Amino acid sequence: MELLTKEIRGAFKKTGSQDGKGAEAICIVKFFDPTGSWTWYATEFDGKDAFFGLVDGFELEWGDFSLSELQSVRGRFGLGIERDRYFGMPKLKDVERLKGRL
Repeated sequence: MELLTKEIRGAFKKTGSQDGKGAEAICIVKFFDPTGSWTWYATEFDGKDAFFGLVDGFELEWGDFSLSELQSVRGRFGLGIERDRYFGMPKLKDVERLKGRL
């Protein structure tokens, strides 16, 4: 699966445009580990490799993560990270899995 299409790249605004919005930030793309529990909610992208967003892993935290890192991960059964093709572009406060955790 292609993690970042041309259309998704075009949906990202200038890096820093969602700074300080917290739960009001719009999630442009959601990545997830199909054999684990980690999820990455990307709100910003530098156009090359670096994302900024909310990472739901061992704990819920804001931070940077990279496209190359996501592409390199191989989990159980050799499966890689996937993109949720049906996620839309909600505000983080409207993501059901995150309600009450932000």
